Amino acid sequence: MRTLPRAAAVLLAGALPAVLAACGSSAAATPPEVTISAGPQEVTARPSQYCGSGQGQRYDVTPPVVEVSPDTPITLTVPEEVAANGWSVQVFDEQLQERIGEVDVEAGTTAFDVNSSDVVPPAFYLVVVEDRHGECLLTGSWPVGFLRAGGDLGEPTPTTPAG
Repeated sequence: MRTLPRAAAVLLAGALPAVLAACGSSAAATPPEVTISAGPQEVTARPSQYCGSGQGQRYDVTPPVVEVSPDTPITLTVPEEVAANGWSVQVFDEQLQERIGEVDVEAGTTAFDVNSSDVVPPAFYLVVVEDRHGECLLTGSWPVGFLRAGGDLGEPTPTTPAG
């Protein structure tokens, strides 16, 4: 598996707090993970936030960043508990500042396929977002970064964490 050096992942993740929604203070003991397959590579993403049993929690995570070639098939797979609630895939720029698209996935569906060339910028994030249910507005968020050949990470824009 080829991933970017930790420093590059930290640069890409610098703006992550800007996409997090406020939730409560405690959460389920073990939040679910999302599996990402990109060609022959497979990584797991931990949530940046998750709300289980009406209790929300933010997590200090560095999202995985995967280097991909053009036209690489990408599959995002969520656990049954997330699929049952419904979910979407949000597309963000390389700094997690600008949402450039969103695709709703039908409730009950555990996998979503996309191609690395479907997204215009060569560096981008796909964020799996669990649909609202129970008492939390945004129950789960799993970001993963992708860098297509020829991409430039640039400098992330500093942000202030959301209240």
